[in-house]
Amino acid sequence: MDMDFSPEDLAFQKEVRAFLDDKLNARLREGAANTPSVFTEPDITREWQAILAEKGWLATSWPVEDGGPGWTPTQKYIFEKECAIAGAPSLPILGLRLVGPVICHFGTPEQKARFLPRIISGEDYWCQGYSEPGAGSDLAAVKTRAERVGDKYVVNGSKIWTTHAHHANWIFALVRTDPTVQKQRGISFLLIPMEQPGVSVSPIVTMANDHEVNATFFDNAETPADNLIGEEGQGWTIAKFLLENERGGSCAAPALLAKLDRIERWAKEEASGTNGTMIHDPNISQRLARLRLEAQAFEVTELRILAELAKGRPAGPQTSLVKLTSSNLRQQIDELAVDLFGYEGLQLPVTRPLYGNEAPEYVGSRAAQLSMPAYLNGRAYTIFGGSDEVQKTIIAKQVLGL
Repeated sequence: MDMDFSPEDLAFQKEVRAFLDDKLNARLREGAANTPSVFTEPDITREWQAILAEKGWLATSWPVEDGGPGWTPTQKYIFEKECAIAGAPSLPILGLRLVGPVICHFGTPEQKARFLPRIISGEDYWCQGYSEPGAGSDLAAVKTRAERVGDKYVVNGSKIWTTHAHHANWIFALVRTDPTVQKQRGISFLLIPMEQPGVSVSPIVTMANDHEVNATFFDNAETPADNLIGEEGQGWTIAKFLLENERGGSCAAPALLAKLDRIERWAKEEASGTNGTMIHDPNISQRLARLRLEAQAFEVTELRILAELAKGRPAGPQTSLVKLTSSNLRQQIDELAVDLFGYEGLQLPVTRPLYGNEAPEYVGSRAAQLSMPAYLNGRAYTIFGGSDEVQKTIIAKQVLGL
């Protein structure tokens, strides 16, 4: 494969850098840098979303006719890498990268016209209703029931780990519409408004002290039958399409390498207590070098996948390789950050956010204060979006043919 950027790609990279220098203000950079969790708070992410929407650079994985910028896979990679280097906030992926592509691919023209512009504008904020108590990694076991009554569905059941459900006004959910057939064939993909009496949200505060996830309950909640995506019983197919986008819909290596750059900078500043800085500690420097090599090798793998996508080949099971590798690398990098700061890395503030005028006082440095919350929050990387065990099974069956 050709690893060199074309002149057009280099020109695009220059354009992206100039845009980020101009539009990525200090408040956004501070908010992104001082967010230890996977998801950025809405006040930061919506501001950045509006800036990108105005530029037309928001829905990068959508077709042009549905509002996407029409980028090649290489341009998308360049954009994500430059954003990672510049320290841009993450975006609300549940709408932009998960349900958005589903509606683009499976939705009717009427559904596209109704929902896609509101995702781009930020008027609709989405959460995901996949996992349930007793049906986490085994999505075929979902029990939440949706019964067709006239021109609407009546929904009863519960979902768990619904990220940012306390901010969302819509949820996309896997629901059981036919309990009499094979498990996978009885599942449908339904869009449900959150702001109604039949929906309630209960917070789940994680061990990192983040309120990021929730339990969501449906008690005779209603949604118009027009909010069914695809056909009844097609939910399993749509769910697999969505998960491939979640696991491999963006480039993870640039963010990992950017985090390693920050850790190296901190190591050059952090006193070791032995007449030097932590960068001279063999344990820290060797782990940093090993993780950087692994992240660089992972970046080459992602570029190889991008080269295949550029030829028109679908995402497929290789997204499980990306998910498995990136999740474990993230956890190792977060662990290195905690070890770098020693006792100062053990602080665990109970308030959020960790940016702005209301941020809690830190011990040593803000970077030290962020290390433990980021480490604890990141334990979920090897669970959400399909656990490590699920990814290894997919790789064994669909990639290795075992």
